[in-house]
Amino acid sequence: MDLHPHELKLLGTLKNFHKGADIAALSKASGLNPDSVRKAALWAAAKGLVKSEVTETKSYLLEEEGIRYLKLNTLPELIIFNEVLKKPADINYLKNLREFQIGMMWGQKKGLIFNWGSDNVRLAPKKEAEQKIAKDLEALDEVGRGNYNIDRAKLEEFLRRRFLKEKIEKTETLSITKKGLELADSNPDGGIGKLTPEIIKSGAWKKGVRPYDVSLPSAKLIAGKKHITSVWAEKIRKIFLDMGFSEASGPLVESSFWCFDALYQPQDHPSRELADTFYMKKPGGSKLPEPGIVKAVKNAHESGTEGSTGWMYKWSEDIAKKPVLRTHTTAVSARSLFGLTPPAKIFCIGRAFRNETVDYKHLPEFTQVEGIVVDENVTFRDLLGYLKEFYWRLGFEKIRFRPAYFPYTEMSVEPEVYFEEKGEWVELGGSGIFRPEVTKPLGVDVPVLAWGLSLERPIALMTGLNDIRNFYFKNDLKLLRNAKVNV
Repeated sequence: MDLHPHELKLLGTLKNFHKGADIAALSKASGLNPDSVRKAALWAAAKGLVKSEVTETKSYLLEEEGIRYLKLNTLPELIIFNEVLKKPADINYLKNLREFQIGMMWGQKKGLIFNWGSDNVRLAPKKEAEQKIAKDLEALDEVGRGNYNIDRAKLEEFLRRRFLKEKIEKTETLSITKKGLELADSNPDGGIGKLTPEIIKSGAWKKGVRPYDVSLPSAKLIAGKKHITSVWAEKIRKIFLDMGFSEASGPLVESSFWCFDALYQPQDHPSRELADTFYMKKPGGSKLPEPGIVKAVKNAHESGTEGSTGWMYKWSEDIAKKPVLRTHTTAVSARSLFGLTPPAKIFCIGRAFRNETVDYKHLPEFTQVEGIVVDENVTFRDLLGYLKEFYWRLGFEKIRFRPAYFPYTEMSVEPEVYFEEKGEWVELGGSGIFRPEVTKPLGVDVPVLAWGLSLERPIALMTGLNDIRNFYFKNDLKLLRNAKVNV
């Protein structure tokens, strides 16, 4: 049997400890550092040469509350007992005392106070009450001094009342097996464990190099890696680039004009309210684009475009200037349309912000993925084709579409994918063809296919997460370390 030199040293040391020894004792006796002892023990145990036994030792430490009442030489129940003794009818006075709730509860439980809350309040004899509490304090002091030989029920009471805290220490004891003892006595040659230039030049390696058992457990290497959301963002970016799209970006602090007005969203729309949108105090206002575009968007809202009546209200330039944290990356699509020459295919991966209540599927800050196709020859069937291809490349095999409504697209659909692990269809985004009221004021007179989805939601589905807060808020190192990065 091929053994590492550290295994041989461990076996040779262990044979002198007839009842076994812990890691610290073996480290001192063998000259190996504790980590080397643990690793050698792991290897030797896998070969049946060493056995490990873990024992737990419990100890109890005084908590702040326990120390406080030992110093006061009393407990809350005796404090309240004495107060009731002085003023048995003054309930309001007692309620203002720090110890009232806990003292009253334990006072009744220990038989110091009877019939509280009635006209027939009774107390145990004062001497009896003081003797009971004195015994409790004596027991608590004994535990604080390291004597745990007290009534178990009393120990549980002290733990429950947070007078004490329990400390558990685990000790690993290693002992040599009969098989290990035989190998230790025969002291086999472990062979050359580390090749050096001298060993190679001299040819000494030909006498035998110690083989390595790659099946044995080893320490896990915690290597640096990209965050899981960054990895998936790169995958999505590559999908779009492979499909012939160009990437666009835009500011995080956006004007209401590009975030809402250019997308034909009326200025009294509920999503503009503070309940959904983060409005900025600074800067005080945003710069609008050239007057011709502003006028065209204004007219679309007030009276519509060809074949449309608009929203039929008085559009306000002051509202359009209000700066916001962008609520979607569709604002980038709107900016991209202005001055664009068809045909074109554009995508954006960026942060968006909404005043959401934080829960397992909502965050106030998230990553949105946006895409548009601008071409005089594209139709609704092309939109479905692009979406199906995108989601297929993302890793979903079953894709379907459900009719939907969005303020700035017509026709509109929500793509759904079938999630095998859950056995259900899950909606992953919104899509449609931009309405003429969006495209014509921005100078585009051909169909524009558009879609958007949250980045975090499909990642959660693909990785089996039930709570998207794990990506950012909970600092789940296990999730990040175990996440596959070769998606």
